[in-house]
Amino acid sequence: MADRAAHPHAIGAVRPVGWAYRRAPMIVYWELTNACGLACRHCRATAMPLPAPGELTTAEAIDLLDDMTGFGDPLPHVVFTGGDPLRRPDLDLLLAEARARGIGASLAPAVTPLLTIDRLAELKDAGVQAISLSLDGSSAEAHDGVRGVPGTFEATLEALEWANRLDLPVQINTLVTASTAPDLPAVYDLLTTRTILRWSLFFLISIGRGTQLTEVSAGEAERLIVWLNGLARDAPFQVKTTEAMQYRRIAARAARRRGLTDAEIEASPMARGFGIRDGNGIVFVSSTGDVTPSGFLPVAVGNVKRESLVSLYRDHPTMRALREPDGFAGRCGRCEFNHWCGGSRARAYAWTGDLLESDPLCPYVPALDRDPVHA
Repeated sequence: MADRAAHPHAIGAVRPVGWAYRRAPMIVYWELTNACGLACRHCRATAMPLPAPGELTTAEAIDLLDDMTGFGDPLPHVVFTGGDPLRRPDLDLLLAEARARGIGASLAPAVTPLLTIDRLAELKDAGVQAISLSLDGSSAEAHDGVRGVPGTFEATLEALEWANRLDLPVQINTLVTASTAPDLPAVYDLLTTRTILRWSLFFLISIGRGTQLTEVSAGEAERLIVWLNGLARDAPFQVKTTEAMQYRRIAARAARRRGLTDAEIEASPMARGFGIRDGNGIVFVSSTGDVTPSGFLPVAVGNVKRESLVSLYRDHPTMRALREPDGFAGRCGRCEFNHWCGGSRARAYAWTGDLLESDPLCPYVPALDRDPVHA
Protein backbone atom coordinates (compact mmCIF):
# COMPACT_ATOMS: atom_id res chain seq x y z
CA MET A 1 0.00 0.00 0.00
CA ALA A 2 1.19 3.51 -0.77
CA ASP A 3 2.47 5.73 2.01
CA ARG A 4 -0.61 7.61 3.30
CA ALA A 5 1.37 10.76 4.02
CA ALA A 6 2.49 10.87 0.38
CA HIS A 7 -1.00 10.40 -1.01
CA PRO A 8 -2.45 13.69 -2.32
CA HIS A 9 -5.77 13.00 -0.57
CA ALA A 10 -4.32 11.46 2.60
CA ILE A 11 -6.11 12.30 5.83
CA GLY A 12 -5.35 11.34 9.40
CA ALA A 13 -1.77 10.59 8.38
CA VAL A 14 -0.18 12.04 11.52
CA ARG A 15 -2.58 10.97 14.25
CA PRO A 16 -5.47 8.60 13.51
CA VAL A 17 -8.89 9.97 14.42
CA GLY A 18 -10.06 8.29 17.61
CA TRP A 19 -6.54 7.67 18.90
CA ALA A 20 -7.59 8.76 22.40
CA TYR A 21 -10.08 5.90 22.66
CA ARG A 22 -7.36 3.27 22.78
CA ARG A 23 -7.26 3.82 26.55
CA ALA A 24 -10.98 3.91 27.28
CA PRO A 25 -14.30 3.96 25.42
CA MET A 26 -16.64 6.92 25.42
CA ILE A 27 -19.62 4.61 25.90
CA VAL A 28 -20.22 1.15 27.29
CA TYR A 29 -23.46 -0.28 25.92
CA TRP A 30 -24.64 -2.75 28.55
CA GLU A 31 -27.48 -5.12 27.72
CA LEU A 32 -28.89 -5.66 31.20
CA THR A 33 -31.36 -8.30 30.03
CA ASN A 34 -32.70 -9.65 26.77
CA ALA A 35 -36.20 -9.91 28.24
CA CYS A 36 -38.68 -7.59 26.51
CA GLY A 37 -42.42 -7.21 26.03
CA LEU A 38 -42.06 -6.22 22.36
CA ALA A 39 -41.34 -8.45 19.37
CA CYS A 40 -39.50 -6.08 17.05
CA ARG A 41 -38.88 -7.46 13.57
CA HIS A 42 -35.28 -6.23 13.50
CA CYS A 43 -34.21 -7.00 17.09
CA ARG A 44 -30.44 -7.43 17.37
CA ALA A 45 -30.82 -9.25 20.68
CA THR A 46 -33.65 -11.54 19.49
CA ALA A 47 -35.33 -10.45 22.73
CA MET A 48 -37.79 -12.82 24.38
CA PRO A 49 -40.49 -12.49 27.05
CA LEU A 50 -38.26 -14.04 29.76
CA PRO A 51 -34.59 -13.45 30.63
CA ALA A 52 -31.98 -15.73 29.11
CA PRO A 53 -30.20 -18.20 31.40
CA GLY A 54 -26.90 -16.96 32.77
CA GLU A 55 -27.63 -13.24 32.97
CA LEU A 56 -25.25 -11.33 35.21
CA THR A 57 -26.30 -11.42 38.83
CA THR A 58 -26.54 -8.22 40.85
CA ALA A 59 -23.19 -8.98 42.47
CA GLU A 60 -21.57 -9.64 39.08
CA ALA A 61 -23.08 -6.42 37.71
CA ILE A 62 -21.64 -4.40 40.60
CA ASP A 63 -18.27 -6.09 40.05
CA LEU A 64 -18.43 -4.90 36.43
CA LEU A 65 -19.06 -1.32 37.57
CA ASP A 66 -16.05 -1.61 39.86
CA ASP A 67 -13.99 -2.87 36.94
CA MET A 68 -15.07 0.07 34.77
CA THR A 69 -13.45 2.49 37.19
CA GLY A 70 -10.16 0.99 36.02
CA PHE A 71 -10.51 2.92 32.78
CA GLY A 72 -9.54 6.01 34.76
CA ASP A 73 -10.48 9.62 34.16
CA PRO A 74 -12.61 10.31 32.22
CA LEU A 75 -14.75 7.28 32.91
CA PRO A 76 -16.94 5.97 30.11
CA HIS A 77 -20.66 6.69 30.03
CA VAL A 78 -22.91 3.63 30.36
CA VAL A 79 -26.03 3.11 28.26
CA PHE A 80 -28.26 0.52 29.93
CA THR A 81 -30.06 -1.26 27.13
CA GLY A 82 -31.71 -4.60 26.38
CA GLY A 83 -34.13 -6.23 25.61
CA ASP A 84 -35.86 -3.87 27.98
CA PRO A 85 -33.71 -2.69 30.91
CA LEU A 86 -36.93 -1.89 32.81
CA ARG A 87 -37.38 -5.66 33.13
CA ARG A 88 -34.26 -5.82 35.29
CA PRO A 89 -35.39 -5.80 38.98
CA ASP A 90 -32.15 -4.26 40.23
CA LEU A 91 -32.05 -1.41 37.70
CA ASP A 92 -32.41 1.33 40.32
CA LEU A 93 -29.69 -0.21 42.45
CA LEU A 94 -27.30 -0.42 39.49
CA LEU A 95 -28.01 3.22 38.64
CA ALA A 96 -27.19 4.19 42.21
CA GLU A 97 -24.00 2.10 42.17
CA ALA A 98 -22.93 3.66 38.86
CA ARG A 99 -23.53 7.17 40.19
CA ALA A 100 -21.58 6.37 43.38
CA ARG A 101 -18.59 5.53 41.18
CA GLY A 102 -18.89 8.66 39.06
CA ILE A 103 -20.18 6.73 36.04
CA GLY A 104 -22.83 8.58 34.03
CA ALA A 105 -25.78 6.58 32.74
CA SER A 106 -28.45 6.73 30.07
CA LEU A 107 -31.29 4.32 29.35
CA ALA A 108 -32.79 2.71 26.25
CA PRO A 109 -36.19 1.49 27.51
CA ALA A 110 -38.78 -0.36 25.50
CA VAL A 111 -42.14 1.38 25.20
CA THR A 112 -44.36 -1.00 27.13
CA PRO A 113 -46.75 -0.55 30.09
CA LEU A 114 -43.66 -0.61 32.36
CA LEU A 115 -42.72 2.84 31.02
CA THR A 116 -44.83 5.51 32.75
CA ILE A 117 -44.22 9.15 33.58
CA ASP A 118 -43.83 8.22 37.26
CA ARG A 119 -41.25 5.56 36.38
CA LEU A 120 -39.36 8.04 34.19
CA ALA A 121 -39.31 10.53 37.05
CA GLU A 122 -37.93 7.85 39.39
CA LEU A 123 -35.25 6.94 36.87
CA LYS A 124 -34.21 10.55 36.46
CA ASP A 125 -33.96 10.90 40.23
CA ALA A 126 -31.89 7.69 40.28
CA GLY A 127 -29.36 9.21 37.91
CA VAL A 128 -30.52 8.59 34.33
CA GLN A 129 -29.19 11.52 32.28
CA ALA A 130 -30.93 10.80 28.95
CA ILE A 131 -33.07 8.18 27.25
CA SER A 132 -33.52 6.88 23.74
CA LEU A 133 -36.83 5.98 22.15
CA SER A 134 -37.42 4.21 18.85
CA LEU A 135 -39.70 5.65 16.18
CA ASP A 136 -39.63 3.61 12.99
CA GLY A 137 -42.46 5.22 11.08
CA SER A 138 -44.52 8.38 10.77
CA SER A 139 -47.79 6.55 11.45
CA ALA A 140 -49.12 3.84 13.71
CA GLU A 141 -49.37 1.45 10.78
CA ALA A 142 -45.71 1.91 9.84
CA HIS A 143 -44.21 1.94 13.35
CA ASP A 144 -46.34 -0.74 14.97
CA GLY A 145 -45.71 -3.01 12.01
CA VAL A 146 -42.00 -2.98 12.90
CA ARG A 147 -42.44 -3.16 16.68
CA GLY A 148 -44.94 -6.01 16.60
CA VAL A 149 -47.35 -4.56 19.22
CA PRO A 150 -50.35 -2.34 18.31
CA GLY A 151 -50.46 1.01 20.10
CA THR A 152 -46.67 1.40 20.37
CA PHE A 153 -46.60 4.43 18.04
CA GLU A 154 -48.93 6.54 20.19
CA ALA A 155 -47.26 5.28 23.37
CA THR A 156 -43.84 6.33 22.02
CA LEU A 157 -45.02 9.87 21.28
CA GLU A 158 -46.56 10.00 24.75
CA ALA A 159 -43.29 8.83 26.33
CA LEU A 160 -41.47 11.56 24.43
CA GLU A 161 -43.85 14.15 25.88
CA TRP A 162 -43.27 12.77 29.37
CA ALA A 163 -39.51 13.05 28.94
CA ASN A 164 -39.90 16.64 27.73
CA ARG A 165 -41.98 17.47 30.79
CA LEU A 166 -39.28 16.00 33.01
CA ASP A 167 -36.54 17.85 31.12
CA LEU A 168 -34.94 14.51 30.22
CA PRO A 169 -33.01 14.64 26.89
CA VAL A 170 -34.20 12.17 24.26
CA GLN A 171 -32.51 10.54 21.29
CA ILE A 172 -34.94 9.15 18.72
CA ASN A 173 -33.73 6.03 16.91
CA THR A 174 -35.18 5.19 13.51
CA LEU A 175 -34.58 1.98 11.60
CA VAL A 176 -33.52 2.32 7.96
CA THR A 177 -34.48 -0.59 5.70
CA ALA A 178 -35.72 -0.93 2.14
CA SER A 179 -39.30 -0.74 3.44
CA THR A 180 -38.86 2.12 5.95
CA ALA A 181 -36.67 4.39 3.79
CA PRO A 182 -39.52 5.98 1.77
CA ASP A 183 -41.15 7.12 5.03
CA LEU A 184 -38.06 8.87 6.44
CA PRO A 185 -38.96 12.39 5.20
CA ALA A 186 -42.33 12.07 6.94
CA VAL A 187 -40.62 10.86 10.13
CA TYR A 188 -38.35 13.91 9.98
CA ASP A 189 -41.34 16.23 9.52
CA LEU A 190 -43.03 14.63 12.52
CA LEU A 191 -39.92 15.01 14.69
CA THR A 192 -39.59 18.71 13.84
CA THR A 193 -42.89 19.20 15.70
CA ARG A 194 -41.41 17.61 18.84
CA THR A 195 -38.48 18.39 21.14
CA ILE A 196 -35.58 15.96 20.84
CA LEU A 197 -31.82 16.13 21.28
CA ARG A 198 -30.81 13.86 18.41
CA TRP A 199 -32.22 11.80 15.55
CA SER A 200 -30.14 8.67 14.98
CA LEU A 201 -30.84 6.58 11.90
CA PHE A 202 -29.91 2.93 12.32
CA PHE A 203 -29.09 1.35 8.98
CA LEU A 204 -30.12 -2.30 9.25
CA ILE A 205 -27.50 -4.94 10.00
CA SER A 206 -28.72 -8.43 9.13
CA ILE A 207 -28.25 -10.10 12.51
CA GLY A 208 -30.77 -11.44 15.03
CA ARG A 209 -34.31 -11.01 13.74
CA GLY A 210 -32.98 -8.35 11.36
CA THR A 211 -32.22 -11.13 8.89
CA GLN A 212 -35.95 -11.11 8.09
CA LEU A 213 -35.72 -7.56 6.67
CA THR A 214 -34.00 -6.09 3.61
CA GLU A 215 -31.21 -3.54 3.73
CA VAL A 216 -31.27 -0.54 1.43
CA SER A 217 -29.00 -0.77 -1.60
CA ALA A 218 -25.63 0.97 -1.65
CA GLY A 219 -26.94 3.56 -4.10
CA GLU A 220 -30.04 4.26 -2.02
CA ALA A 221 -27.91 4.54 1.13
CA GLU A 222 -25.72 7.11 -0.61
CA ARG A 223 -28.75 9.16 -1.67
CA LEU A 224 -30.23 9.00 1.83
CA ILE A 225 -27.00 10.12 3.47
CA VAL A 226 -26.59 13.05 1.08
CA TRP A 227 -30.15 14.06 1.99
CA LEU A 228 -29.43 13.66 5.73
CA ASN A 229 -26.25 15.70 5.48
CA GLY A 230 -28.25 18.51 3.91
CA LEU A 231 -30.92 18.26 6.62
CA ALA A 232 -28.34 18.34 9.39
CA ARG A 233 -27.29 21.92 8.63
CA ASP A 234 -30.73 23.34 9.47
CA ALA A 235 -32.40 20.63 11.56
CA PRO A 236 -33.59 21.72 15.03
CA PHE A 237 -31.78 18.69 16.47
CA GLN A 238 -28.62 16.68 15.82
CA VAL A 239 -28.74 14.15 12.98
CA LYS A 240 -26.47 11.10 12.98
CA THR A 241 -26.29 7.65 11.48
CA THR A 242 -25.43 4.28 12.98
CA GLU A 243 -23.82 1.61 10.79
CA ALA A 244 -23.68 4.03 7.85
CA MET A 245 -20.21 5.40 8.41
CA GLN A 246 -19.97 6.82 4.90
CA TYR A 247 -21.97 9.73 6.29
CA ARG A 248 -18.57 11.02 7.45
CA ARG A 249 -17.07 10.81 3.96
CA ILE A 250 -20.07 12.58 2.44
CA ALA A 251 -20.07 15.29 5.12
CA ALA A 252 -16.31 15.80 4.80
CA ARG A 253 -16.39 16.08 1.01
CA ALA A 254 -19.25 18.59 1.26
CA ALA A 255 -17.17 20.58 3.75
CA ARG A 256 -14.20 20.53 1.38
CA ARG A 257 -16.42 21.89 -1.38
CA ARG A 258 -17.34 24.72 0.99
CA GLY A 259 -13.64 25.54 1.24
CA LEU A 260 -12.68 23.92 4.56
CA THR A 261 -9.23 22.39 4.82
CA ASP A 262 -8.76 18.91 6.26
CA ALA A 263 -7.31 20.46 9.43
CA GLU A 264 -10.40 22.67 9.77
CA ILE A 265 -12.65 19.64 9.23
CA GLU A 266 -10.85 17.69 11.95
CA ALA A 267 -11.23 20.65 14.29
CA SER A 268 -14.95 21.06 13.55
CA PRO A 269 -17.87 19.54 15.50
CA MET A 270 -18.53 17.01 12.73
CA ALA A 271 -15.20 15.33 13.51
CA ARG A 272 -16.47 14.21 16.91
CA GLY A 273 -18.15 11.31 15.15
CA PHE A 274 -15.22 10.42 12.91
CA GLY A 275 -13.32 7.16 13.09
CA ILE A 276 -14.16 3.55 13.75
CA ARG A 277 -16.15 3.30 16.96
CA ASP A 278 -16.55 -0.49 17.36
CA GLY A 279 -13.90 -1.37 19.93
CA ASN A 280 -12.49 2.12 19.52
CA GLY A 281 -14.81 4.42 21.39
CA ILE A 282 -17.62 2.01 22.21
CA VAL A 283 -17.81 -1.50 23.60
CA PHE A 284 -20.77 -3.79 24.28
CA VAL A 285 -21.47 -6.11 27.21
CA SER A 286 -24.24 -8.68 26.73
CA SER A 287 -26.71 -9.75 29.39
CA THR A 288 -24.61 -12.86 30.03
CA GLY A 289 -21.33 -10.91 30.20
CA ASP A 290 -19.93 -11.48 26.72
CA VAL A 291 -17.86 -8.53 25.49
CA THR A 292 -18.08 -7.56 21.81
CA PRO A 293 -16.83 -4.49 19.92
CA SER A 294 -20.44 -3.32 19.48
CA GLY A 295 -23.95 -4.65 19.80
CA PHE A 296 -24.19 -5.19 16.07
CA LEU A 297 -20.83 -6.98 15.83
CA PRO A 298 -21.36 -10.30 17.64
CA VAL A 299 -17.70 -11.34 17.89
CA ALA A 300 -17.07 -12.12 21.56
CA VAL A 301 -13.56 -11.31 22.80
CA GLY A 302 -14.16 -12.52 26.35
CA ASN A 303 -16.59 -12.47 29.25
CA VAL A 304 -16.66 -10.10 32.24
CA LYS A 305 -17.46 -12.98 34.59
CA ARG A 306 -13.91 -14.19 34.07
CA GLU A 307 -11.93 -11.27 32.59
CA SER A 308 -11.53 -7.53 33.02
CA LEU A 309 -13.48 -5.34 30.61
CA VAL A 310 -10.61 -2.85 30.76
CA SER A 311 -8.04 -5.41 29.63
CA LEU A 312 -10.31 -6.86 26.93
CA TYR A 313 -11.05 -3.43 25.53
CA ARG A 314 -7.46 -2.20 25.55
CA ASP A 315 -5.51 -5.28 24.63
CA HIS A 316 -7.53 -7.95 22.81
CA PRO A 317 -6.17 -8.48 19.27
CA THR A 318 -9.63 -7.99 17.73
CA MET A 319 -10.02 -4.61 19.42
CA ARG A 320 -6.53 -3.57 18.36
CA ALA A 321 -7.18 -4.60 14.75
CA LEU A 322 -10.29 -2.41 14.64
CA ARG A 323 -8.12 0.61 15.52
CA GLU A 324 -5.90 0.19 12.45
CA PRO A 325 -8.00 1.08 9.37
CA ASP A 326 -5.00 0.75 7.05
CA GLY A 327 -5.09 -2.95 7.85
CA PHE A 328 -8.68 -3.38 6.65
CA ALA A 329 -9.22 -5.50 3.57
CA GLY A 330 -10.33 -4.39 0.12
CA ARG A 331 -11.64 -0.91 -0.62
CA CYS A 332 -11.96 0.10 3.05
CA GLY A 333 -8.26 -0.58 3.59
CA ARG A 334 -7.27 1.43 0.53
CA CYS A 335 -9.74 4.29 0.99
CA GLU A 336 -8.27 7.72 1.68
CA PHE A 337 -11.18 8.34 4.07
CA ASN A 338 -10.69 5.21 6.16
CA HIS A 339 -9.38 7.06 9.24
CA TRP A 340 -12.44 9.31 9.16
CA CYS A 341 -14.92 6.62 8.14
CA GLY A 342 -13.65 3.05 8.13
CA GLY A 343 -16.92 1.51 7.01
CA SER A 344 -19.30 -0.64 9.04
CA ARG A 345 -17.32 -3.44 10.60
CA ALA A 346 -20.60 -5.05 11.68
CA ARG A 347 -22.00 -5.14 8.14
CA ALA A 348 -18.71 -6.43 6.74
CA TYR A 349 -18.88 -9.26 9.27
CA ALA A 350 -22.57 -9.99 8.64
CA TRP A 351 -21.98 -10.23 4.88
CA THR A 352 -18.54 -11.88 4.71
CA GLY A 353 -17.72 -13.33 8.12
CA ASP A 354 -14.64 -11.08 8.26
CA LEU A 355 -14.94 -7.94 10.40
CA LEU A 356 -11.98 -6.34 8.58
CA GLU A 357 -13.50 -6.70 5.11
CA SER A 358 -15.01 -3.85 3.06
CA ASP A 359 -18.42 -2.44 3.92
CA PRO A 360 -20.77 -3.66 1.14
CA LEU A 361 -23.12 -0.69 1.64
CA CYS A 362 -20.52 1.84 0.48
CA PRO A 363 -20.20 2.37 -3.31
CA TYR A 364 -17.22 4.74 -3.09
CA VAL A 365 -14.18 3.92 -5.23
CA PRO A 366 -10.97 4.93 -3.40
CA ALA A 367 -8.54 7.31 -5.08
CA LEU A 368 -5.90 4.58 -5.09
CA ASP A 369 -8.18 2.45 -7.28
CA ARG A 370 -9.00 5.39 -9.59
CA ASP A 371 -5.37 6.59 -9.76
CA PRO A 372 -2.99 3.63 -10.17
CA VAL A 373 0.01 5.97 -9.94
CA HIS A 374 -0.51 6.02 -6.17
CA ALA A 375 -1.25 2.32 -5.83
